[in-house]
Amino acid sequence: FFDIRSISAHAHSHGISIGWDLAHAVGNVELQLHDWDVDFAVWCSYKYLNSGPGAIGGLFVHDKHGQVDREAIRNGLEGYRPRLSGWWGGDKALRFQMGSEFVPMPGAAGFQVGNPCALAMCPLLASLEIFSLTSVTALRSKSVRLTAYLEELLHRKTSPVAAADGMDKLYWIITPSDPAQRGAQLSIRLKSGLLEGVMVELEEQGVVVDERKPDVVRVAPAPLYNTFSEVWTFVVIFKAACTKANTKQTFNSEGLGHLGGTSDKGWSLIK
Repeated sequence: FFDIRSISAHAHSHGISIGWDLAHAVGNVELQLHDWDVDFAVWCSYKYLNSGPGAIGGLFVHDKHGQVDREAIRNGLEGYRPRLSGWWGGDKALRFQMGSEFVPMPGAAGFQVGNPCALAMCPLLASLEIFSLTSVTALRSKSVRLTAYLEELLHRKTSPVAAADGMDKLYWIITPSDPAQRGAQLSIRLKSGLLEGVMVELEEQGVVVDERKPDVVRVAPAPLYNTFSEVWTFVVIFKAACTKANTKQTFNSEGLGHLGGTSDKGWSLIK
């Protein structure tokens, strides 16, 4: 989780406008984009906002870039920051007058190009209604504890969620351990060659996580609906999956190595 305020200030000190990709931040961590003087930001809504694949994205534009000077426009001047202008970003009162001048709505709304799909908006609106029943502050507070619990269980080498012998060599966490430097997600790097076997086992056990080939599993307990008991269950299944995938990989490697050409002993071992 980058220091957005400091990086934005540094960019501005060199005369650079700065935009942020907040795909993994929106609905996950607390954001103060206006106060941090961010010029603009974009994000998808199918991750932590739970709106599903193909859902509409979001856009933030700082007030200083979204101002519209109607008087300047009437006098033939531009009156607004240059942009890819689209009918849906135009002043609602003027849209159907079909005039020759584009007059945008103030703020981020004026940067819209075309109207969003009504069906794609439905799951997002339903999700946002649920978010309105709580706060990002409350969700973040639970998230910090939930992810810390996940991290502790993954590191644990004693009962009740114990790591098998050599388990520490099968995976390791590559996400920063400092909660201030991460959101809900932990990225776990697996021993080379284990990813496919682990993912197959997780899927068979009804566990949904993300993968990044060649060897990373991304796990993100969402505080809006995931529980501490589910984190416990995941770690039990995950460690078993790692052990199973590693055992299979070891057997395949050692078994093939014992073949020694076409000896009967080698074939018997494989059988």
